[in-house]
Amino acid sequence: MIKAIELGGTLFLPATHKDIKCVVSGEKYPDLKSVLIDTEDSLDDLESGLEAIQTLLQTYKKSTLLVFIRPRNMEVLQEILKFQNIHLIEGFILPKFSLDNARKYLYILANTSYTIMPSIEGSELFEQPKLVELRDILLIHKEKIPLVRFGLEDMLRQLKMRRTCQESIFDFTVTSSVLGNFIGIFKSAGFDVSAGVYPCFKDKEGFINDVKRDLKEGLISKTIIHPNQIEIINSLYKVNKKDYEEASEVCQNDALVFNQNSKMAETKTMFAYSYALLQRAKIYGIKD
Repeated sequence: MIKAIELGGTLFLPATHKDIKCVVSGEKYPDLKSVLIDTEDSLDDLESGLEAIQTLLQTYKKSTLLVFIRPRNMEVLQEILKFQNIHLIEGFILPKFSLDNARKYLYILANTSYTIMPSIEGSELFEQPKLVELRDILLIHKEKIPLVRFGLEDMLRQLKMRRTCQESIFDFTVTSSVLGNFIGIFKSAGFDVSAGVYPCFKDKEGFINDVKRDLKEGLISKTIIHPNQIEIINSLYKVNKKDYEEASEVCQNDALVFNQNSKMAETKTMFAYSYALLQRAKIYGIKD
C-alpha cells in the first residue's frame, strides 16, 4: 500500500496540459513524488481531457512517479476504468466525496487494487456527525486509503471567505475550528490527512510558511500548483538532525520512560510520532 508520506507534493495537472506526457513519465520533474491528472475543475472540454488520458496511456510506462487521476464524477470514473492500460496508474482522487455518493464510489472500486483518496468538500465539513459517518464508511476500505483530503477552497467558498498569501488557514477562528475537528476525527481513526492548496505560486516565503504550518498541524502531503514548489516541499520535508536522533532513541529504547535531553520521554505515547518522523527522513533525508 502507498503511504501518505510517499506522496510529497502532488502536482496538479489538467488532463489537457501540453507537457502531460513528459511530466507523467517522470522525465520533466525527476524529483516530483506524485501527480494528479485532473478532469474536473480545470477542464471546460471533458471529452478532450479523456482523449488526452487515453493517448497518454497508449505509451505510458511506470516509473517511480505516483500517478493519480481525478475523475469529474462517478460516471466519468466508470468510463476511465475501461481505458486500455488504466491499470498502470496508482489510483484515483475522488472529488466532492459525500454521504450522497460515498458508498457508490467505493462500490465501483471495491474489487480493484487502486489506491483511493477521497476529497471531502461539501457541507459535511461543518457537521461533525456527518464526518464521523463518512469516516466509518471509509474505515471498511482503510487499506486502500493513504490519506483523506479536504477541499480548502471549497470550504472558503461556503464560508464566503478568502485569505491573503500571508495568512494561514489556521489564522482564522472558523477555518481553524473546522479543520481541527476534521483532523481530529480522521487522524484519531488512523487516517493521514492531506494539507490544503497554497494558491500563491509566486510567493516562495508564503509557501514555505504554509508547509511548515501543515507539518505543525500534523498534515502530510500537499497538492501543489506550480513546479517551483516541488524542490521547496521536498526540502521542508527533510527531518532536523536533532529530531531524527530523538525519534530514533524513542523507537529503539526498551524503557517505558526515560530522560531525553532534560525532558521526559514516554516510549509508548511518542512511538507513533517518532516512527512517522523516521519514515519521513528515510524518503526526504536529514538536515542539520
